[in-house]
Amino acid sequence: MAEEVRAEMVANVFKVVVSEGESVQPGDTLVILESMKMEIPVVPETAGKVTQVKVHEGDVVQEGDLIAVIE
Repeated sequence: MAEEVRAEMVANVFKVVVSEGESVQPGDTLVILESMKMEIPVVPETAGKVTQVKVHEGDVVQEGDLIAVIE
């Protein structure tokens, strides 16, 4: 079953660390968000392959926005 990784807050996408097709483990950084001059890593809870990356560097995400899908 796919895991949808979603934004937990309003933030800027500072850096996209992974690309589609890449394998990840729990705790690996997918994306780094920036909010109030703090950098917040976004990590998956499950291992798998990144099938979709829905954000780009410079995007602004809202709470609940889809960041990536892990299968």
